[in-house]
Amino acid sequence: MRVVGEASGGRAALEMVRERSPDVVVMEIGMADLNGIDATRQIRKQFPDVKVIALSAFSDKRFIMETLEAGASGYVLKTATSDELLSAIRAANVNQRYLSPEIASSVVDSYLSRRLPFDTSSKSVLGAREREVLQLLAEGKTSKEMAAVLHISASTVEAHRRNIMKKLNIHSVAGLTKYAIRHGLTTL
Repeated sequence: MRVVGEASGGRAALEMVRERSPDVVVMEIGMADLNGIDATRQIRKQFPDVKVIALSAFSDKRFIMETLEAGASGYVLKTATSDELLSAIRAANVNQRYLSPEIASSVVDSYLSRRLPFDTSSKSVLGAREREVLQLLAEGKTSKEMAAVLHISASTVEAHRRNIMKKLNIHSVAGLTKYAIRHGLTTL
């Protein structure tokens, strides 16, 4: 096993995957500029052979289920030992799934009870680009800064912002920030 890089944010992780072609990525869920769930979704879409293991302090079912739905091969809590993380990486490398024991039973219980264990509203209501704009907005970026990060015009960013506000019926930056945090698009 060899570490081929370390990225400080979701977009940097995508670029690093593009440049270095790793077999397995260990992805932090709460990252700046593109959260780990959306970064996982994009990695799995663009590089289907690359496996992703989520590493997170969040044990909330909503984060776990959305991360797995995004294509992660496993979910490991930050409280895990290094041996557990290595087990997860090895499992992913041979196309197996891995869940930290502390969360595995709650995921199975949710499946067996046939209840949807998390609120999918942000995913079903907002498109991928709108979620990206909402995350950057919640992180305090200006329209011009968002446009530069997303490689779109500032007027397109403003159009996305208007659409987000209309779809969510939230008309303040503070309200949008609370929504983004509540739905796991960004962290405090």
